Amino acid sequence: MESRWVDLETRLAFQEESIDQLNRSVAEQRQAIEQLRAQVAELALSLRQLAQSASQVSSEESPPPHY
Repeated sequence: MESRWVDLETRLAFQEESIDQLNRSVAEQRQAIEQLRAQVAELALSLRQLAQSASQVSSEESPPPHY
């Protein structure tokens, strides 16, 4: 009976360590995802601003001389 308790305690210890490792991995991945989301938001804003400025510049330019 004692060996069964030791076996169960050993399994429990390994499971706790595995859960801790998974928790750390999930936390790291969440942080990476948040950083990527922020980068995508910045890129989307930059793209919108670039598209707006490009449309303003093209509408303000005079036609080429051959028109």
